[in-house]
Amino acid sequence: MVQAALRSGKADRQTVFEVFTRSLPAGRRFGVLAGNGRLLEAVKNFRFNQEEITFLLRNEIVDDSTAVWLENFRFNGHIYGYQEGELFFANSPVLRVEGSFAEAVILETVILSILNYDSAVASAAARMRYAAGDRYLAEMGARRANEYAAVAAARAAYIVGFDSTSNLEAGRSWGVPTMGTSAHSFTLLHDSETEAFRSQIESMGAETTLLVDTYEIEPAVREAVRLTDGKIAAVRIDSGDLSMAASKVRHLLDSLGANETKIVVTSDLDEYTIAALAAAPVDRYGVGTSLVTGSGHPTVGFVYKLVAHSDGDGWVDVAKTSPSKANRGGKKFASRKIEGKIATAELVGGDSQGRPLQVQLVEDGNCSSSAMGPEGVLAARNHHKMAISELNASGFRLSNGDPAIPTYFV
Repeated sequence: MVQAALRSGKADRQTVFEVFTRSLPAGRRFGVLAGNGRLLEAVKNFRFNQEEITFLLRNEIVDDSTAVWLENFRFNGHIYGYQEGELFFANSPVLRVEGSFAEAVILETVILSILNYDSAVASAAARMRYAAGDRYLAEMGARRANEYAAVAAARAAYIVGFDSTSNLEAGRSWGVPTMGTSAHSFTLLHDSETEAFRSQIESMGAETTLLVDTYEIEPAVREAVRLTDGKIAAVRIDSGDLSMAASKVRHLLDSLGANETKIVVTSDLDEYTIAALAAAPVDRYGVGTSLVTGSGHPTVGFVYKLVAHSDGDGWVDVAKTSPSKANRGGKKFASRKIEGKIATAELVGGDSQGRPLQVQLVEDGNCSSSAMGPEGVLAARNHHKMAISELNASGFRLSNGDPAIPTYFV
C-alpha cells in the first residue's frame, strides 16, 4: 500500500485512522484497554534497519524508491486515545492516528497486535479481579504463552488489579511486583518430601510457600507445620476438588496452631472457578492459562480503519459500507456520561460531553513519557481503579448480558 500510494501521489495525503471494535466478545459487558505503554515504545522505536531493507529488496517486496522511504521512516504524526486502563465498549474510538497515509497505515499491524492481545488479557483479568474480591491474585501464565506475550500479559493483569506475577522479566521491565513458588519437580528431585521441604525452608525461610499435593496433602501439611513450628507462610494446592481440599487444609492448619498460614490454590483457574471458590477458605489464587488466553477470547476484535482524509480543500469523511462490516466515517470524540458517580452511557461523536475519554499520546512523533515505562503502568493501574469504580453493579456480572452501559452516537 505504501509503495502504490507513493506512485499515485497519495502517500502524503493527511489521514485519520481509528481503532475500535464492532462488538464486545460474547458474554462480556465491558472491555479494558491495555497496551498503550507498550505501543508507544513500539512507535518510538519503529524503524527499518539495513538488514531488513535488504531483505525487502532481495525478495522484491518493495521497489528502490519505497526502500529509500523506509530508510528514512519516522512517525511524525499525532496519536490520541483512551487512557490505558479505561473501559471500552462496541464502537468506542479507543485510538486515533493522524498523519500522512503512508506513515499511519504502516503502523496498523503493530498497533492492532499490541492492543488486541493486551486488552484481551486485561478484559479477562478484570473479571477475575472482581470474582476474587479482596483476595490476593497472582499471574502465573508464562508457560502457556510465547515469551513476549507472557511479559505483556503480566503487565496487563497488574494494570487491572492483579497483585503480582511469577514473570521476572515483567518485574524488571515494567515494575510489576514478583512472587514465586516451587514445582512438583522440586519435591520429586529429593529422596523424600521432608527433605524437599527442609531444603526449601533452609534456603527461603519460613516465609516461603510449600507445595503440598505432590503426594498426600494431609501428611504434607503436617510436615510443613512441624518443620516451621507452625510458622510456614503458605501452602499451595494444585489439584483435585480445590474447595473441598482448601476446607480440609484450613481445618487441619488451625488444629495444628498454624492459624496465620495462608492457602494458595492454582490449577487452571478462570473467573468462573474463582467465583465458585468464594465461600472456600482460600487466601490467594494463582491464574495461568485462562488469563494469558483471554479466558476464551484471545482478541477483542479491534480494527484499524481510515475514517477521514484531506483532499487539499478540506476534510472528507470516508467509511466502509460492506454488509456487517460498515463503520461511521469522520473523526470522533468520546466521553462517558456520569450520573451520581456512576457511568450511564458512552457518547461518541463530533463533540465531547461528560468525562472526556481521549488524551494525546503522541505529538508530532514525540511519545508521552508519562504513559511509558513502569511509571506508565502505575498510572494505568490508578486510572483503571477510577474507571472501574464508575461501573454499575450489573456491569460486573459474569453471566451473559448486555453491555454495562449503552453507546450513543451524538
